Amino acid sequence: MKKKPTKNDSIESSFHTDFKNTMTYGEYLNLDQILSSQNRLSDHHDEMLFIIIHQVSELWMKLILHELKGAIEAIKENELSTAFKMLSRVSRTQTQIIQAWDVLSTLTPSEYMEFRESLGQASGFQSYQYRMIEFALGYKTSHVLTIYEKDKALHDELSAAYHEPGIYDVAIRALANAGLPIDEAVLNRDVTGTYQQNESVKEAWLTIYQDVEKYWDLYELAEKLVDIEDCLQQWRFRHMKTVERIIGFKRGTGGSSGVGYLKKVLDHRFFPELWDIRTEL
Repeated sequence: MKKKPTKNDSIESSFHTDFKNTMTYGEYLNLDQILSSQNRLSDHHDEMLFIIIHQVSELWMKLILHELKGAIEAIKENELSTAFKMLSRVSRTQTQIIQAWDVLSTLTPSEYMEFRESLGQASGFQSYQYRMIEFALGYKTSHVLTIYEKDKALHDELSAAYHEPGIYDVAIRALANAGLPIDEAVLNRDVTGTYQQNESVKEAWLTIYQDVEKYWDLYELAEKLVDIEDCLQQWRFRHMKTVERIIGFKRGTGGSSGVGYLKKVLDHRFFPELWDIRTEL
């Protein structure tokens, strides 16, 4: 007997259902590859959580890098409003990664120990995308490149990023282009080194914050950078506290000191002058 149409049937009658010759949602997103990439190395139930949290975070980091690269190019071309949109998206994306720690913190120490040995020496410390984010923000240490020598193509990609100016370098160049006095040593610095605080940069930002109306675009650029660093520090803090909660003060799987190392990196400022001037306003 033919089924009588329901109210829901009429609502959905316009939905496309024949995909014999057209692309599906799953095909567009390559879901078969994404959803088959959670390969547990143990039989423990909670390893799935551990894998997915880190994979999702890496996807968000891919978007952060995409937006940071676009923003750097936009600032170089003095297209600051374009850069603002991208930088806003970076900080919004960062909130998603911060919240991921809340999910991972549901993993207890005893549960983690059930599959920790399966990780070998694999560690989030080795995340190459995170290193590229650090490079894009101006924090560079050459010794980390040795981690990636196993994969020449990846090593070459990281090395290229290492030699590129970070977003703070191009932001400082924008200050100089606006007529603010910046030391030549800063404008021509070796970008393979971690940025070091400079008094002329501090004075330039202070001038901007003291005359917001005149320097509105540069003021907004400064606040976008502060948003990003603030979020990154929140991410680092939640990382440290989650690791402390799950493994205490044991060494990390990658050989780091674990919580000790994570506490140490909390002290680094990517855009130091933007924080210093707040005491002088």
